[in-house]
Amino acid sequence: MSASDADPLARFVRSVQAAGVQRMPRVDKPAAVAPLGGATLDALAATISACTQCKLSETRTHAVPGEGDPHADIVFVGEGPGADEDKSGRPFVGRAGKLLDDIITKGMKLRRQDVFICNVVKCRPPSNRVPEPDEVAACSPYLAQQLAQIRPKVVCALGATAIRRLIETDEPMGRLRGRVFEAYGFPVIPTYHPAYLLRNPAAKVAVWEDIQKVMELAAKS
Repeated sequence: MSASDADPLARFVRSVQAAGVQRMPRVDKPAAVAPLGGATLDALAATISACTQCKLSETRTHAVPGEGDPHADIVFVGEGPGADEDKSGRPFVGRAGKLLDDIITKGMKLRRQDVFICNVVKCRPPSNRVPEPDEVAACSPYLAQQLAQIRPKVVCALGATAIRRLIETDEPMGRLRGRVFEAYGFPVIPTYHPAYLLRNPAAKVAVWEDIQKVMELAAKS
């Protein structure tokens, strides 16, 4: 038996693709995804780092599985790695990442290691373009299993691409903000991406409103 045959997540990804599924099911209230036996976050990270399921693997320097508390109440999901993340293999470490750190530490009064941070796609799209549907489909099982393992109280979707991919919608962020959605069996609150805030500082007020909702959900037992 090869290493890939022994990897439960790799088998899961192959079975999804063999069935001709283009996207993981995402509707208003999708069923929760059960954790795969043996698919710990460390095992998932190793599988992601070796993944060649889509063309993004051909241009990446490092895959960026995600990092943080494996039992976090809050998971932040962005669009995809940028240049700094591609170099380091860590999520949100560039200018936008420093702003996210401020939101977590100064606004939420948490440490970065108290939450989990990841992206919809785990490899950098060339020139930071929006991830294509086949790339999102290839990474969807990974995100689903990360959430199934962590079992957060709330997911915060950072930016339009993240929330649109999570709940399968084309609505603009202005119509999505202020609402609570559900994806993979977990509540999801959308807000603006930190990179957007660097260009539009006035939107920080709206983001703080969203983050307060995130904290409210996270505080519930």
